[in-house]
Amino acid sequence: MKKVFILSLLMALFCMTGAQAQIKNQLKKPVKILLLCTGNTCRSQMAHGFFASYDKNIQIYSGGVNPSKAINPNAVRVMAELGIDISDHTPHNVSEYVDQSWDYVITVCDNAYKTCPDFDGEVKCRMHVGFDDPSEAVGTPEFIDSEYHRVRDEIGARMYALYQFILTDQHNK
Repeated sequence: MKKVFILSLLMALFCMTGAQAQIKNQLKKPVKILLLCTGNTCRSQMAHGFFASYDKNIQIYSGGVNPSKAINPNAVRVMAELGIDISDHTPHNVSEYVDQSWDYVITVCDNAYKTCPDFDGEVKCRMHVGFDDPSEAVGTPEFIDSEYHRVRDEIGARMYALYQFILTDQHNK
């Protein structure tokens, strides 16, 4: 738990806002990351899309503790606005991944954090970076759309901060 807090604190130091620049070929060695949420339809899929756009040396996967049948179309739309295509992503169950080894396992919603199973494979760092669920927004279509954009931008900023942390960590070894 102490490691999770320290990493979250360090990530906060690297936070940036707004649209994310695409960065390629920066990591010295591949990094394997698993992103988890409840349904694996929105927040984890957006985070997956951001990480995949940063660096080809990231082996990125996402899953849900209770996966839905299809990805959220609003998540696809707001990511496409940034030039990140997640339309071919599909929800996966976290059980597909529990026997594998990971550099990072990151939960992006409180429910996944509370119900995430133990992993049989090695997990070097497990952390929680929670986000509101834009699919639960209620109100006018404009308000709901603004929530998808807000959460997308928050996810982008935090995932970019984590990516910068991973880069710094690798270059200091």
